[in-house]
Amino acid sequence: MFVVIFRAKVRSTDSEYTQVAARMRELALGQFGCLEFTAVTEGQDEIALSYWPSEEHIRAWKSHAEHVLAQQLGRERWYESYVVQVAEITREYKSRL
Repeated sequence: MFVVIFRAKVRSTDSEYTQVAARMRELALGQFGCLEFTAVTEGQDEIALSYWPSEEHIRAWKSHAEHVLAQQLGRERWYESYVVQVAEITREYKSRL
């Protein structure tokens, strides 16, 4: 399993941002094999974690036309800066509390 870590400094958001973010989440989970997607924002910092079964799934998602457009809008309007990291998860532990 792989995780994509997206960290951004938010410049500004608007109603279109909210709609695009919801659509991207829907596509990733519904059509591209994303296993889990979690995003949090605190002040100007946004972090999104998405979990994927393979790098091929991630590459297909990255190059999808709607996602490419969303990336462009992010660079032009919503994000001051961002970093994307892809990592393989080799071990996982769970606990019931």
